[in-house]
Amino acid sequence: MRFRRRAAVLLATATAATALSGPAATSTAAAPAPAPRAAADTLHWTGCATTRFPTLQCATLDVPLDHEAPTGRKIRLALTRVPHTAARSMGPLLVNPGGPGGSGRNLAGFIASALPKDVAAQYDVIGFDPRGVGKSEPALDCGPGHFAPVRPDSVPYRAADELANLQRVRAFAESCADRHADVLPHIGTVAAARDIELLRAALGAPKISYYGYSYGTYLGAVYAKLHPGRVHRLVLDSVVDPSGVWYQDNIAQDLAFDARHKAFLAWVAKYDDKYGLGKDPAAVEERWYAMRDALRGTPAGGKVGPSELEDTYLPGGYFNGYWPHLAEAFAAYVLRHDTAPLVAAYERFGAVDPAAGNSYSVYSAVQCRDSAWPRDWAVWRRDMWATHAKAPFMTWNNAWYNAPCAFWPTQPLTAPDVTNSALPPALLVQATEDAATPYSGAVSMRRKLAGSALLVEEGGGNHGVSLAGNKCLDEKVAAYLRTGRATDAACPAAAEPTPVPATRAVPANAGGAALHGLLGFRG
Repeated sequence: MRFRRRAAVLLATATAATALSGPAATSTAAAPAPAPRAAADTLHWTGCATTRFPTLQCATLDVPLDHEAPTGRKIRLALTRVPHTAARSMGPLLVNPGGPGGSGRNLAGFIASALPKDVAAQYDVIGFDPRGVGKSEPALDCGPGHFAPVRPDSVPYRAADELANLQRVRAFAESCADRHADVLPHIGTVAAARDIELLRAALGAPKISYYGYSYGTYLGAVYAKLHPGRVHRLVLDSVVDPSGVWYQDNIAQDLAFDARHKAFLAWVAKYDDKYGLGKDPAAVEERWYAMRDALRGTPAGGKVGPSELEDTYLPGGYFNGYWPHLAEAFAAYVLRHDTAPLVAAYERFGAVDPAAGNSYSVYSAVQCRDSAWPRDWAVWRRDMWATHAKAPFMTWNNAWYNAPCAFWPTQPLTAPDVTNSALPPALLVQATEDAATPYSGAVSMRRKLAGSALLVEEGGGNHGVSLAGNKCLDEKVAAYLRTGRATDAACPAAAEPTPVPATRAVPANAGGAALHGLLGFRG
């Protein structure tokens, strides 16, 4: 799923609210001790080393398709592990990149290598593909080609565009029903959380630690609600607002992404000497929307129309490391009528590769099943036009991304209340200007998790901010994983990027590029 005020004010608000229900500024766990192992690990781990992660291991775990019928049909989860190397272990650290639909198998190696060596050495870092995802079986794929360009304009100025988009999303929902009718009723956050409990048991661990980004924060909170006594450490980075799952959370994202897009355009104006698009952010914004209008009539390279343009610039709302490349494409199109950089940016940031059909299918299956969405399209139309009037950048694009839920074949569940007073201290990590999961969501989650602490990246706008190069944040997360002590704190954001030559790639390990390559977009 996708989601500004000064950190000091918001942090004070969160602390005051939490004081009504539990400890506020500092929460202290018991003295750090190895998590005892109650039983042997029953999983069969085999080596699946890569050049970067030479100790990586792989396994699978069979779980019930229907947790209410535990002896019935089984499905298979794909797992990875970087084993602990210290003499004494604190047990498993499960990691999840979000989505829903994100594959966690590659995240284990990243987390193990990004943590300080003494911390990683104490944990078995476990990655997993949740049910339906990636290498887990069966893997969902509802509608290949759903995002093939050129799609109808996302903003339905014309009735024909609205009708065409409605036909697209309805066809996707029907295709999912045709292909996966037996599985869809069992895809959702609660089912995935119950899988985590079976994974804990298979690992032979009385408790697990958990590190989740984005949607993974909600999955972790739901698991903690179901099994609070099984949680050792809980790190939630870029936090979903559990009170808005999922329709309202997506509307909140529309407003936040518009603000983040304006921040990008202001950055372009700041570097007018490089990009030549003007020094006034409002004027630069006008030129961006003029580019969008022009692409409606003549898509760039026969690939990039208005919807694809939005897809291309959306990743800049997740990670500002992409801004220089997006700005180069913008300037080339507007000033030189050169479409090649824009097409290249689309192919790099916006185009959907075949594997993404799986992640989007799971995204839809989880979000549409987790909670109720309006079934009356008139409600969507009213809400989207009202939001578009305030936030035109992504409102309708996001609406169509989620619109299969208006026609989804399974009945929705009721989202669980994740309020929890039985947990050890949890650590929430949040950037104040995050668009995909706005800051207010972290405040909401903090109120619900008694004794939790909020670590704020003040002025930061990226999504997924720990283990992404901010030393202040990373040291505090590492300290929490060592000790279990969670303390409210704020860290300054890393400096914004500076322009780079158009030919220079973003280094794989630059800032948060490595992490954001694993988290993906719309997650």
